[in-house]
Amino acid sequence: MSKQADNKKLTDKQEMFCREYLIDLNATQAAIRAGYSERTARSIGQRILTNVDIEKRLSELKDDRNERVSVNADYVLDRLIQIDQLDVADILDENGELLPVKDWSKAWRTSVNAIEVIQMSKGDMDIETFLKKVKLPDKLKNLELLGKHVNVQAFKDKIESDVNLSTKPLTKEQAKSIIDELGE
Repeated sequence: MSKQADNKKLTDKQEMFCREYLIDLNATQAAIRAGYSERTARSIGQRILTNVDIEKRLSELKDDRNERVSVNADYVLDRLIQIDQLDVADILDENGELLPVKDWSKAWRTSVNAIEVIQMSKGDMDIETFLKKVKLPDKLKNLELLGKHVNVQAFKDKIESDVNLSTKPLTKEQAKSIIDELGE
């Protein structure tokens, strides 16, 4: 059966909900945009997400989108590796000054979180200076994501628990009774 035939299980409103949900993954807003009442959108949005046919359709739409934009696990891993390998020396000249953005590698241009340039002047003098701030990607967060992606488990939470068990010796009859019950 084709995807088109499968989608006949959904109403037009449900299909619209699925498409709208992928915009921002907000069930309430998706329900409103799909034409459900604003008053009941929150409960409808949450309820509709539990529908097996809706889950299946959302999965299909996500797969289609991922195929269109060529985003998959390999792409994510490649980007994490690029960010991990960024070296601030690549965007500085030999005097430690920031290179023009046009001279940065694509990895740097697409990974920097923010650039702030503040023009300052000193009093009556015609001396202008610029303060340049570059907000770098969070390398620790990137390493954590990279570790999770390749299953390194370097950042896995360690949970310890103290358990006190008290035991008392069993009589032969009690042990035999337990063994008999387990055997049944």
